[in-house]
Amino acid sequence: MQAYGDVDELNATLGFAASLDPAGFEMDFLQSAQRDLFAIGAELATPNTAKVRAPLGPERVSAIEQIIDKHDATLTPLKNFILPGGTPKAAAFHVARTTCRRAERAVVTLARDEQINPVIIHYLNRLSDLLFVLARAVNKQAGRADIVW
Repeated sequence: MQAYGDVDELNATLGFAASLDPAGFEMDFLQSAQRDLFAIGAELATPNTAKVRAPLGPERVSAIEQIIDKHDATLTPLKNFILPGGTPKAAAFHVARTTCRRAERAVVTLARDEQINPVIIHYLNRLSDLLFVLARAVNKQAGRADIVW
């Protein structure tokens, strides 16, 4: 229950981030990710995987990696840690990123005792990386520089 509860919380934080201006920023992907998170929650909540509508596949991880690459190519490479924050949307992406990391930890813990779709862990790991990149990208778009720690 902890794992799919954390995934549900992640979905809500992602929805909050998506609702902030600029409203169109990666909206198609963000809504797609929310659908993925519902599918992940269903997989985690359903012990009988034969009843799961459509298990998450590796192509969803590939979609995340493509968006990371797209935005990463426009960002200055980091040599230091940066402080989470900036615009409200960037700050919300950082909150979603840390919520995603918590969900990932809960799923890894669950996987020690239960058999789960291994793509779920990979997906959450890459999603948290993407949320970090999106926070930086939306700040850059708004003319806000990264604040080095």
